[in-house]
Amino acid sequence: MLLKSCCIYSVGVVSVLLLISGISLVLSNVFQRLLQSVVEKEVVLKNGTEAFEAWEDPPAPIYMQFYFFNVTNPMEVLDGDRPAVLEIGPYTYREYRPMEQVDFHDNGTKVSAVNMKTYIFQRNMSRGPESELIRTVNIPAMTVMEKFKDQTLISNFISAYMRGTGVGLFTTRSVGELLWGYEDGLLKALRTLQPDLDDVFGLFYKSNASHDGEYVFFTGQQDYKDFARVDTWNGNSTLSWWTSDECNMINGTNGASFHPVVTKNETLYMFASDLCRSLYTLYEEDVTVKGIPGYRFSPPSEVFANKTVNPANAGFCVPAENCLGSGVLNVSLCKQGAPIIMSSPHFYQADEEYIQAVFGMRPQKEEHQTAIDINPLTGVILQAAKRLQVNVFVEKLPTFSQTGNVRTVTFPVVYLNESVVIDDASAAKLRKILVEQNVVVNIPFMLIGLGIILGGVFMFLMCRQKVPVSTAAERQPLLSS
Repeated sequence: MLLKSCCIYSVGVVSVLLLISGISLVLSNVFQRLLQSVVEKEVVLKNGTEAFEAWEDPPAPIYMQFYFFNVTNPMEVLDGDRPAVLEIGPYTYREYRPMEQVDFHDNGTKVSAVNMKTYIFQRNMSRGPESELIRTVNIPAMTVMEKFKDQTLISNFISAYMRGTGVGLFTTRSVGELLWGYEDGLLKALRTLQPDLDDVFGLFYKSNASHDGEYVFFTGQQDYKDFARVDTWNGNSTLSWWTSDECNMINGTNGASFHPVVTKNETLYMFASDLCRSLYTLYEEDVTVKGIPGYRFSPPSEVFANKTVNPANAGFCVPAENCLGSGVLNVSLCKQGAPIIMSSPHFYQADEEYIQAVFGMRPQKEEHQTAIDINPLTGVILQAAKRLQVNVFVEKLPTFSQTGNVRTVTFPVVYLNESVVIDDASAAKLRKILVEQNVVVNIPFMLIGLGIILGGVFMFLMCRQKVPVSTAAERQPLLSS
């Protein structure tokens, strides 16, 4: 009887201990922290790790889509009417972007590499062939006119040449020519004045089968939050185009990788060489991609806001104090002087004046927002879409009759959508890791559940033990009478 009671009370004690242990582990988050610590140590740019292999040669297919804005009323624009454009696309390319010339430095804490990018046209995913014609702003002509507008003698010479050769404010070229380059007659003629001038123009000229310079990345060996963070670009730790130290900072990764253990209240920074600046993203919402949970991060409107809304952006006014409105960025200084202005597609998140200035602009968040979906534990990108629009600053120039009576306008030329979705093999590996994570993280809850079950068994045994004792006590008087 004594042994039986000891066993029953042992069950009760074990039940209480399991409940206390489980609740303590839940409150202290020990297993979650332990798991995160393991991931932080494993996600490092080091030969032989899965993180390094994915960084060196991304397994997921990446696609670059281009949407052009075909000008439908060129003559009316020269007469001063509002430009009207028609979006044409997509023209889709498969993008390959392996890291090459990989070399480790400083005892494995840093790694240098160049990010080679090659684009292969995908006819079956495109609206038409690369030979399709697009009528758009003549960017070489506009660049030349802007450059020499204050030099009367040279501008008269150039204007006369343009009239004689039929060069105007608009041009019609094929998709392939506009993207990858064509020999421009005006630029070729100007080589007599400037021999080192390149007479080939293309929006992405010299960008195919090429790279944007050498990067030095932190490997994350010393601090997991430094995983794939850019240390220097082309030998420089800062930029030189902008008018403030803050705007010239190189922050974050190159946008292709992020550190593990990402939280919702975190600010993720990235450096975009095509934008000539760094930017940041904030948590927006929870998402699920191929059954894998993730956090969606996107740039808030403050990133491209003017200095009135975001004083930190004053340094992006070039020249100093020459500020544009919100949602656009003058990148002429880093584009060989071409009057290029970058924005989100259809001027999404830009001031209304830019949208209303061009007929055909219809900004929509779902189609025109840049967003990155990240698995919070591993930092793996589940899905991403980088969306940018190339515009040209157009204005009437008295020294060039080719500009007619055109309005001053930020003229949309093309927008790109660089997108990726995690491949099935990588998704399967990640789902397996997350299953293991769930098992580990739920151990405290298993202990609590087991404690509750044993507690129930203990209560049942206690009740069962007491029933015979009370029954015997009730029968004793009857027997004695």
